[in-house]
Amino acid sequence: MAQEDLRICLPPLAQDDQFYTEKKRLSDSRGLRYEFMLPVSLSSDEITKVFNQIIHTARLIHMDEIELYFVEDEEFGPFSPRNEIGSLNLILRKIDCLLRTASQQAIQVLQDLRSITLLKLSSVGTNSEAVDQMVIDESLNNTEEDNILLTWAENNGVRSRLNIARFKGAGRGLIASDDLSVGDVALEIPESLIISEDLIVGSDMYNAIKDLEIMTSDTMLTLWTMQERFKPDSKFKIYFDTLSDNFFTGLSFGIEALAALEGTLLFEELMQYKEHLRQQYDMLFPMLFSDYPDIFKKEIYTWDRFLWACELFYSNSMKVVFTDGKLKTCLLPVAGLLNHSLCPHILHYGRVDPTTRSLKFPLSRPCERGQQCYLSYGSYSSSHLLTFYGFIPKGYNYYDFIPLDFDAADGDSSAKSQHMVRRTQLSKSNGSHTYGLPYKLIVHLRNALSCADLTDSASDGKETDREVLEAILSIFNPMLEELGPSDGPAWESSSWDVKLALEFKELQRIIISSVVASCNSGLELLQL
Repeated sequence: MAQEDLRICLPPLAQDDQFYTEKKRLSDSRGLRYEFMLPVSLSSDEITKVFNQIIHTARLIHMDEIELYFVEDEEFGPFSPRNEIGSLNLILRKIDCLLRTASQQAIQVLQDLRSITLLKLSSVGTNSEAVDQMVIDESLNNTEEDNILLTWAENNGVRSRLNIARFKGAGRGLIASDDLSVGDVALEIPESLIISEDLIVGSDMYNAIKDLEIMTSDTMLTLWTMQERFKPDSKFKIYFDTLSDNFFTGLSFGIEALAALEGTLLFEELMQYKEHLRQQYDMLFPMLFSDYPDIFKKEIYTWDRFLWACELFYSNSMKVVFTDGKLKTCLLPVAGLLNHSLCPHILHYGRVDPTTRSLKFPLSRPCERGQQCYLSYGSYSSSHLLTFYGFIPKGYNYYDFIPLDFDAADGDSSAKSQHMVRRTQLSKSNGSHTYGLPYKLIVHLRNALSCADLTDSASDGKETDREVLEAILSIFNPMLEELGPSDGPAWESSSWDVKLALEFKELQRIIISSVVASCNSGLELLQL
């Protein structure tokens, strides 16, 4: 009887991927394959070797802009917890698909491969640098308010294997009510309970403002929410009643907190966002109060309530694709309590199931009973998370970087070459090749600083690298000086916003200090 071979096919690189060219270059240079043949006679060691080949390709498929920029020569990953979870789940889906029609001979090989994949998934969350370990505040748990919300949600069709918990210094979150495995649906929200622009259509408010040029669907939903929040007969009254009175995002930072951020890019960004919201309010409401006084009451549409509604949508809304194919901004009762993690349990969500007419949140890695179940809000930097969600994740955020813009090499000041740095502890290379700094940044500066009449001798190469490192120091030493010394214990006695501002400033200091230290170490290395 002829020996049977299994064939596992990963999806080829999509040519409409905006990073296709770079991924294709990396794929070709590394000799990655997208089709793998597995004889059913493979030993355990041989199966592991094939798995390593498969995961290398899966990681490349899932790489995003930041990972592609910082990838180093001969680096095959892992690149980030988010990338690893997505890559392993891709492999798992391929294996499960093959298991449905596999012969008895092939089942054992596939099950061995599946076991390796699940073991890898379980180990992703064991890295303390990737998981934010919040502590449950038992004194605030099992409140009547939370129980009322869950009962209301269940009565309206929500299916949940999660319970509400309150965490010290972090507010509410959701914990697993029993052990959950990869693929289990932790939460299911019926389409009828999703708050979207569809609820506004046909209302007096919608008919009055739908044709205004300044009105977007998101703005209309924000205005509707401000009104619906105070309706005693609203279908969503219990949901609105259990929302926080304050969301404590960067958009609510006071003067002292903003002053603490001076010297950082976030200071300028927050000032712009706050000014934008104020301008939007000033542009909308005098006109709405004047033209539609019966719909827009001044006592409801105050500045403070507008800011509250904006922060609600920034921090709690999700983008959902409905069965008609349209992407809409939505509020999701209960689901909005899922906290973000650099190492999430739930990675793939956001599309209404056309069969059940519900939005499902399946697990991409296991979650034990009593453990907080985390969602991924996206590949966001700490500055974005602070601004719109009001927190800074613990651990190494692979998306925390400082952008650098350089004029193009040909001297065209209108064309910019964009680069970035992040904490150099994340680099897997600290030798003379890159000194722990991004390879693309080093190459750009080497090309910019090299003189045409220099030879390729070792001494000339060292001189160029010395100039490169000194150029980087000339950028980051002033940044470090502007940040000033660490505020240390001052955090503990500060208000919530000042504490967050100082925490972010310390994060910037860590990134910049790591770059300066790597440059200085590189200069010492060049003297040897």
